[in-house]
Amino acid sequence: MANRGYDVVVDVDEGGDLGHTDLQEDLEFHSSNFNDPPNSRSKIPPDTSGPFSNGQSPAPSKRFLWTLSFYAQFFDVDTSEVLRRCTSSLYPRAPFLDILDGNPDLYGPFWIATTLVFILFLTATISQYLAEKGVGHFEYNFQLLSGAAGLIYGYTGFVPIGLWGLLRWFGAESATLVECWALYGYANVIWIPVALISWSPVTPLNYVFVAIGFVMSAVFLVRNLWPVVSVTEAKVSRVLVIGVVALHAGLAIAIKFTFFAYGSPAIKESTGDGKAEGPGNIVRSLLGL
Repeated sequence: MANRGYDVVVDVDEGGDLGHTDLQEDLEFHSSNFNDPPNSRSKIPPDTSGPFSNGQSPAPSKRFLWTLSFYAQFFDVDTSEVLRRCTSSLYPRAPFLDILDGNPDLYGPFWIATTLVFILFLTATISQYLAEKGVGHFEYNFQLLSGAAGLIYGYTGFVPIGLWGLLRWFGAESATLVECWALYGYANVIWIPVALISWSPVTPLNYVFVAIGFVMSAVFLVRNLWPVVSVTEAKVSRVLVIGVVALHAGLAIAIKFTFFAYGSPAIKESTGDGKAEGPGNIVRSLLGL
């Protein structure tokens, strides 16, 4: 007991007048923690506003950029939660950032993009087969696979980085980089059913399917990004939203004319002499060169 310290708490009357303080009633003793080890005392919680923060307080152990534990925190989500977020992107009833609830993930966006890449390759191959049926021996064009991977991974990976950088530049810091990745990643869900039904040789029908996919995904992005960009100046917020819609329209056009159009620049067509005609030759033939 001799080595144990105490904190003295005095209940001071209103106005700070010690003259009216009853020491028998207003004087209290509490066990002091000055002798406790430094590690056991409360510390100021670390800052969680970094670009890779998931919005929650990190675990006591440090996570470094070159360790697996750093990236594991962005994949800490189960299948039921991923399906719930996919459903919320198709049938939005609440803001998607509220659905994320401070725990954005990259697991769902990665597998959504990967699934979309392979479905685009599969359905584009079917579309190519129907277009060239009866012409000659059909050959798989694996340039479609690399093209789909470059388009989907590039759009989903780099556009959110640019958007997040602009938001930080103009003072809108309510969305983290991981939340931007998650938002764009789950916006790709609608393109999976669109790709599954857009192999039809009926061109007007394909236009309708792609247009539906574009409208639904663009509305999803604008609806959830507007609360974030609206904190900037009115002119800046409008320009950012127009830029988001324009880039998304570019994605829709690229999907339609690269994978679901006869004479696609990603597909090598056969000329009369049996030689493969690449995109450059197609353009030159159209120009009469």
